[in-house]
Amino acid sequence: MVDLKGQYEGIKDQVNTSILDVIESTAFINGPQVHAFQKNLETYLNVKHVIPCANGTDALQIAMMGLGLKPGDEVITADFTFAATVEVIALLGLTPVLVDVEPDTFNIDVEAIKNAITENTKAIVPVHLFGQCANMDAIMEIAEVHNLFVIEDNAQAIGATYTSANGSKAKAGTIGHVSSTSFFPSKNLGCYGDGGAIFTNDDNLAHIIRGVVNHGMYERYHHDVVGVNSRLDSIQAAVLNAKLPNLDTYNNTRRDAARKYNAAFAKHTKIVTPKTVNGCGQICDTCDCHVFHQYTLKILDCDRDALVKHLGEQGIPCGVYYPIPLHKQKAYVDARYNEKDFAVTNQLIKEVISLPMHTELDDEQIEFITSTVIKFVNA
Repeated sequence: MVDLKGQYEGIKDQVNTSILDVIESTAFINGPQVHAFQKNLETYLNVKHVIPCANGTDALQIAMMGLGLKPGDEVITADFTFAATVEVIALLGLTPVLVDVEPDTFNIDVEAIKNAITENTKAIVPVHLFGQCANMDAIMEIAEVHNLFVIEDNAQAIGATYTSANGSKAKAGTIGHVSSTSFFPSKNLGCYGDGGAIFTNDDNLAHIIRGVVNHGMYERYHHDVVGVNSRLDSIQAAVLNAKLPNLDTYNNTRRDAARKYNAAFAKHTKIVTPKTVNGCGQICDTCDCHVFHQYTLKILDCDRDALVKHLGEQGIPCGVYYPIPLHKQKAYVDARYNEKDFAVTNQLIKEVISLPMHTELDDEQIEFITSTVIKFVNA
């Protein structure tokens, strides 16, 4: 699904030099590379505060801790996503409220959010799934009306640009009150281990979060808030610093691959290609609203699972993200949920399939992948 070795070959000298600098300095924790990466990412995102941490799941948990959410507070998020989003809600003793998603973008459904709000609702967590922002205009409006926090789960969309209805643009993860992201190796901006970060424009919240990530300390051995131990190590920061200048190029390469996939599948009614929104409505060289962390199709009137098996037999990796809705996972089953409220998610789990998407895809690979899919669905 990804070619990290191929990507590494293009930045080998920068990465190797950066890692050796860390080793020679022995500043393995909170070294200068971490601070440099923080500043560089703040500049790239045009956000006031980036707080690096150990991984994307920690980032989401720490964001919620920083907001002071209390056990029993309800947090609304999408049913169709990876479990980390709901996992941290439950770990903090908060009440997860799962809602359905849109059938074309796969992002959280705004009307479902409205219907789920109660007097106990305190936050919304929109997940920018597969590399494209949720409808942040509408979500921020809902949050303002109901006095709710918005925590963007930006683990899959770093570098994406959201275009508001008024024409203004902002990077994914800089619109809500706070955001989290992951630098897992397969992400668009990935390190060579685990890593994550929290973003915010709120000075006070940033101060709280900086204490939370470091055992609740602002001064050594003075624990002012309940914290955790979650730090981005210097070697991972060095890798990310080497990669960050290439992020836009990486994302453009992914968009180019998506455009070629789309063209190949365009005339096939059993294959539904990804929809891009937020002011552009199409994939083009200048469109930066979708960064294609995943390239996800819907397969209609065909056995999706049989296609997965067939692709594997042909040596083509693929993934089903996600095969089980969160509301049906044993850990998160809740008598409050009604199946009729998850009609879209329950359908998507039968239809979606993600094809290889990375910076090293070439035309020959794309032609082989697309022709194999087309032959199978038309058989």
